[in-house]
Amino acid sequence: MKRAIFVAFLFTIMMVMGARPSLADASSVVDATSAVASAPSNPGERYVLGPTDKLRVTVFGEDALSGEYIIGSDGRLSLPLVGNVKAVGLTVGQLQEEITSAYQNGYVKDPKVTAEVISARPFFIMGEVKTPGQYPFVAGLTALNAVATAGGFTYRAKTDVVYIRHANEVGEDKVDLTPTTQVLPGDTIRIEERWF
Repeated sequence: MKRAIFVAFLFTIMMVMGARPSLADASSVVDATSAVASAPSNPGERYVLGPTDKLRVTVFGEDALSGEYIIGSDGRLSLPLVGNVKAVGLTVGQLQEEITSAYQNGYVKDPKVTAEVISARPFFIMGEVKTPGQYPFVAGLTALNAVATAGGFTYRAKTDVVYIRHANEVGEDKVDLTPTTQVLPGDTIRIEERWF
């Protein structure tokens, strides 16, 4: 059911962008849908943590040490007993290892730690979209989803490319706008104006 909704969404986006999908195009959309569906189920394996990310940390059997925490502007997570633990620049798996190591150091015998991102940094979109601004990030967000979230393209929008600047990077990358163009938390997306 989710796959059928996704395919219908893609066709709608293509119609808005001016493309006229044929039945031959449907197989490529299904292939793209399969590629998205086969993506790793644990985004924490790739996601790099940054300031203002909100995490749920669970230390099995230690309710007083478990809870929800926000990464501070200094890039650290402030935890009970062990104090500040570096979090920025780590994946969720690496952070779990850091927390486990910190609690093993004389605080908890054989700690079992899990961490998950509750809410990630927002993404930003500007340029030729109807409602530019800051929006909450959701797992699996693509550039087309971001455009749809911002109200769609304006009539002047160049709909085949997108400029993406990742968090903590100076320059932006020019990327072909496809149904699988990924957006990460903290990214700034710019939709260019077409000239004719």
